Amino acid sequence: MQEIFIKQEDIKKIVAVVENGKLVEKYEEKEEQERLEGNIYLGKVENVLIGMQAAFVDIGINKNTFIHLKDIIPKISNETGNKNENLSKYNIKDYISTGKPILVQVKKDATSKKGAKVSCHISMPGRFIVLMPETEFITISKKIENQQEKNRLKNIVKENLPKGYGIIIRTSAEGKEEDLIKQDIQRVLKQHELVLKNFEELKNNKDFTPSLLYENDGIIGKTLTDLVDQNLVKITTNTTKIYNYVKNFLEETGMQKNIKLELKNDDILKIYDIEEQIEKASSHKIWLKCGGFITIDKTEALTAIDVNSGKYVGIKDLEQTVYTVNREASFEIAKQIRLRDIGGIIIIDYIDMERQETKQKILQTLEEALKKDRSKTQIVGFTPLDLLEMTRKQI
Repeated sequence: MQEIFIKQEDIKKIVAVVENGKLVEKYEEKEEQERLEGNIYLGKVENVLIGMQAAFVDIGINKNTFIHLKDIIPKISNETGNKNENLSKYNIKDYISTGKPILVQVKKDATSKKGAKVSCHISMPGRFIVLMPETEFITISKKIENQQEKNRLKNIVKENLPKGYGIIIRTSAEGKEEDLIKQDIQRVLKQHELVLKNFEELKNNKDFTPSLLYENDGIIGKTLTDLVDQNLVKITTNTTKIYNYVKNFLEETGMQKNIKLELKNDDILKIYDIEEQIEKASSHKIWLKCGGFITIDKTEALTAIDVNSGKYVGIKDLEQTVYTVNREASFEIAKQIRLRDIGGIIIIDYIDMERQETKQKILQTLEEALKKDRSKTQIVGFTPLDLLEMTRKQI
């Protein structure tokens, strides 16, 4: 059972996702920190860096954005994109040139040191699908495991998808009626057609200026879209503006009868002691029930998680003691990276395991624990130094 709490705090919005009284996801969005990821723009190529096979693109914000050749050429694979493609056989000058218009989507927001990253590989999310123009891949969420259901969903998509489009079928599509999925596909297709129409009209002006063509829904819209079909029973907020926004969203999706919406003037984050849970989520050290603990250290390049036995001394042999701590740590790590929305490269330093079968059990435990995470995760495996390497896409 899931609930969402949305609190407006001066210039900041806090979104808390709670499962059975426990905080599992928490996001903050400040009004002065504009989030561009997902936005689609008519951009202008400012400078082509031939030696780097990259370019700077003006999209109408303070700092130019960056695009690499791999994000310009057509996608070779929907799983790995152009990551494994031999880029040396391509020349960026064959695809873009200075001063020309370009249709791009922001894939990564700017930081204090770097400008935003953009791509020509557009993706537009719907409730049940993600539309990918100019590809013909049809992929399905790995969280949908029933083969018969997979086949049903793929057939629905094939019958309703025009040529030249690809689709990712989201977990929320599982068990949904064909008409609902069809309507979602048609709605996102119309959004993309409007983007293309505006792009064609604006780029033909001699003195065109970079322009916003499609805007992301913000953290509230994204959270609602992702969770409205995932055992969500209640949404609570403290402002009329957000209440009305959520009310309209629920009516548009036909979920107003399934999900209770409540407006409260009280401090809604005191329900379930959410504020206290948020405070604990920022701790460097997290104790495990068995007496062990994990530490989380975030650097610019990666996040390092260390597992320690702490007070736990075991009751049998060393390998069993190590397994007990590492297993419990795996569940806590999956919980913490979801709660803290940790993205990028994650390195886990488990307590050393002698047996290969013990390592395999820990890998399976972590994989199972990560299934609750709605963001994309990938376990690469143990390195030669026995460090577990994985990645996660930040929400």
